[in-house]
Amino acid sequence: MVLNEQDRELIAAIQGGLPLVAKPYAAIATQLGLTETQVIARLQLLQETGLIKRMGVVVKHRALGYRANAMVVWDIPDAEVERIGALLADETCVTLCYQRPRRLPAWPYNLFCMIHGRERDGVLRRLEQIIAFHGLEKIPHTVLFSGRSFKQRGAHYVDTGRVPAVQRKSHG
Repeated sequence: MVLNEQDRELIAAIQGGLPLVAKPYAAIATQLGLTETQVIARLQLLQETGLIKRMGVVVKHRALGYRANAMVVWDIPDAEVERIGALLADETCVTLCYQRPRRLPAWPYNLFCMIHGRERDGVLRRLEQIIAFHGLEKIPHTVLFSGRSFKQRGAHYVDTGRVPAVQRKSHG
């Protein structure tokens, strides 16, 4: 499938986030001179063909008061990754859970999950409960709390003409 100009305009219109209105696809349709049905159908086609991998919500946790954001990294036996990953992903406090390759010898971790909380102690208590409930006491893990948030957004597929901040700096 080849992107046409209308597809590029549609992707550019959604990549910064959907409008916070009752009918976001209708608002985008009006902006692009399309119908709401056309917008929804085209987005579905773009997803089905893999040109858009997925659409989802990007929650700005810090703005909502969740300042204790922890990435828990686990060294799970390879044969257990799928099972344990599914258990962790089902936990209501886990917002992301995914597998990545180890980078031995320095990085033995292969499963990552994100837990958000308002305070560190609460996140650590919840992690202890998860470990006890699922019998993960013997699984090596490390908790990495976020220090600062630099950027949080979804994927961008179409260049909207904005120059990255690094290129905007004057070097003279």
